[in-house]
Amino acid sequence: MRVDLVIRNVNAATMVDGRYGLIPNAAIVVEGERIVWIGPEATLPVQTADAAAVIEGEGRLATPGLIDCHTHIVYGGNRANEFEQRLRGVAYETIARQGGGIMSTVRATRASSAQALAEGARPRILALLREGVTTLEIKTGYGLDLDNELKMLDATNILAADLPVDVSRTFLGAHTLPPEFRDHPDAYVALVCDAMIPAVEGRVDAVDVFCESIGFSLDQTRRIFEAAHAHGLAVKIHAEQLSDLGGATMAAGMGALSADHLEHLAPDDVPALAAAGTVAVLLPCALYTLREVRRPPVNALRAYNVAMAIATDANPGTSPCFSILLTMNMACVLLGLTPEEALAAVTVHAARALGRQARIGTLEPGKQADMVLWDVETPAELAYATGYNPGATVIRRGRIRV
Repeated sequence: MRVDLVIRNVNAATMVDGRYGLIPNAAIVVEGERIVWIGPEATLPVQTADAAAVIEGEGRLATPGLIDCHTHIVYGGNRANEFEQRLRGVAYETIARQGGGIMSTVRATRASSAQALAEGARPRILALLREGVTTLEIKTGYGLDLDNELKMLDATNILAADLPVDVSRTFLGAHTLPPEFRDHPDAYVALVCDAMIPAVEGRVDAVDVFCESIGFSLDQTRRIFEAAHAHGLAVKIHAEQLSDLGGATMAAGMGALSADHLEHLAPDDVPALAAAGTVAVLLPCALYTLREVRRPPVNALRAYNVAMAIATDANPGTSPCFSILLTMNMACVLLGLTPEEALAAVTVHAARALGRQARIGTLEPGKQADMVLWDVETPAELAYATGYNPGATVIRRGRIRV
C-alpha cells in the first residue's frame, strides 16, 4: 500500500470529543488531503518506506491545525490614537461622538481599494499562520453599503487565493448603522435583508449580526436571520457583550452556529444554547483590551456541556490581537478555562462554530489533514507561555506549509 505521507514518532493530541485523547508514540497516515489512519506506530498498517514522503516527528506533539473562528481582520486604517485616548480616560462613547469608533474604520475601509485592504490584512494573517492557524474566519462589516461590503469580500477572496489557509466568510452588514441611516434604522435593516443578503448568497458561509443596545434590536436581528435562512445561509450572533438583551437565546432558537462574546449572558439562559447545540465563542482579547470586568458564565457553560470556542476577534478597535496562542493563554488566565479546554476551543469546538466539524478540528480518519507539530512535551504548554511560538511544522491539506 503506497500512501502520500506518513508522520512518525509523534505524541498525538487527537482532540476527539474535546479531550486531549493523547496517543503516545503515534503515527499518522495521509492520502491526498485526508487522514486515513492514526494510532500507535507499533501497529502502523503500512511500511514507511513505501510512503511518498515521511516526516520524522522526533517525539513532538501533534495537534489539529488551529482555527480562529471569529475575526474582523480585513479593514482600513487603524485606531491606535483611540487606544491612547482611552488610556487617558476618554470614554468610548465620547470617542464615537467625535467621529471615532467603528465609523472611523468604516471611513478608512470605504476609502481603500480591495487590493489595499488585502495587502493591509496580509501581515496580520501571516502572524496567525505562523502560530499554526489553518482555518480562519473573516467577517465583513466595515463597508455598511452593498458596494463596500462586496469590496471587503473581494479583498477576502484575494487573501484566500494567495495564502495557505482555508477561509470561512461571514457577512456582517448589520455591524452598526451607517451615518446615512442613523435616523432610519429599519430602512437599513430592510436594505440588508432585501439587497445585501441576496447579493452575497453563494459568496459567504454565514450571516452575523451585532445584537446590542448600540447595534440592532432583537426584532431587527430576527428579521435579518429570517432573510439569511431564506437564502440558505447559516447565522451567527454578537450577543450579550455590553448588556443582556436575550440575543443568544433568540439566536439559539433560530439554529445559530454560534453566539459570541457573552460577557452578560445570564446563567439561566445557558440551557437554550445547550439544547440548540449553539457554540459559545468567547473573546478574551476584547475583554482584556476594554478592561471589561464582566466574564462569560464559564461554569454554567461547563455544567450544561455547551461547547466553548475562543478566537482572537482580531479588529482595529476593541481587539487588535493577532495571536491565537496568546488568546489561549488569556482564556485560561482571564476566563478560567483549562489548557485542555483552550486547545479544544481552537480546534474541535471552533470547527463547530463554523459548521465545519465534519472535516476539520480533530485528528481522526476521514478528516482533512490539517495539523501542527510542536516542540513541546505536553499540550498544556501551548497555553502556558506568552510571546513564544513553539510551532515546528504546519501541515495543511496533507502538505507541509512553507
